[in-house]
Amino acid sequence: MDALQLVAEPRRQEILRLVWDDELPVGDLVARLDLSYAGVSQHLALLRDAGFVTVRRDGKRRLYRADRAGLGPLSQFLESFWTSRLDRLASLAEEAERAG
Repeated sequence: MDALQLVAEPRRQEILRLVWDDELPVGDLVARLDLSYAGVSQHLALLRDAGFVTVRRDGKRRLYRADRAGLGPLSQFLESFWTSRLDRLASLAEEAERAG
């Protein structure tokens, strides 16, 4: 699964939002997402394997946090992609305005 497919899934987007600024255990994510423990764990495993979240042990708990460095290349790609598309759209709008 490529990075775009991975983050296109709404539940994984929500997981990333939740762990963006907070380090959360799976149980907290389960409660907030209304998903099963197994379901949240599967989503987290995919995000971890892609380098989008980190995990650390705290006693018996596993705490997850977004890995901003891991998300950096995807963010850079999307910014570049949309900047070029918006620049092209602006050029087309200017051409249409000049053509009257």
